[in-house]
Amino acid sequence: MSSTTTLSSKFQISVPKEVREELGWKAGQRFAFIPKGKSVVLVPVPELKDLFGMAKGADPSGYRDRNDRY
Repeated sequence: MSSTTTLSSKFQISVPKEVREELGWKAGQRFAFIPKGKSVVLVPVPELKDLFGMAKGADPSGYRDRNDRY
């Protein structure tokens, strides 16, 4: 999947249709831009409901306690 687009005079970028369809991106979805050197990674920001149950089965032992805080 290789597509190109152009940055508009208002600094907007349109995501090509084939990219949107393959990744399942929808209108109104939020994204984060993560700088990586001279490039950027564009990732969708997950909704809270998508994170529910993500740490199921995680072992909380070994985490530091909160006694060192003021």
